[in-house]
Amino acid sequence: MTSIHSVIKFPLTTEKSVRVMEAENKLIFIVDRQASKHEIKRAVEDMFKVKVVKVNTAILPSGEKKAYVTLAAETPAIDVATKLGLI
Repeated sequence: MTSIHSVIKFPLTTEKSVRVMEAENKLIFIVDRQASKHEIKRAVEDMFKVKVVKVNTAILPSGEKKAYVTLAAETPAIDVATKLGLI
């Protein structure tokens, strides 16, 4: 992966993702299937200017890769979601 824009495809906006944002300070993205956790972390930090604590990934039955990105406590996920226009 070379471009940060090729790593992150789009943010996931479901009821569950909003609940996770509020309760656990996490953002959920659909990412490139070949992207590693380090690449996802770097892309989110560069794109949104936030500190990422942890990245968990899961492969969905549809073949897409979902990334749960935990943000540092000083950066609320709701603020980032508001900038993205998700909320």
